[in-house]
Amino acid sequence: MNNTLKVERAILNLTQDDLAKKIGVSRQTINSIEKNRYVPSTVLALKLSELFEKPVNEFFSLSEND
Repeated sequence: MNNTLKVERAILNLTQDDLAKKIGVSRQTINSIEKNRYVPSTVLALKLSELFEKPVNEFFSLSEND
């Protein structure tokens, strides 16, 4: 899975820690998602969608390997 979470976070001028606190996860979770080491749950993806005010598929997409 590919994502543009880091870009979306930068647009809102949020640190990893800021974003983590807003959606109730650890900074390490945000870091792992940004580095494609962790695939977020549906609930977490929806929280991000709500925060960014964008559909989930605007910042997450399937890669060729998915």
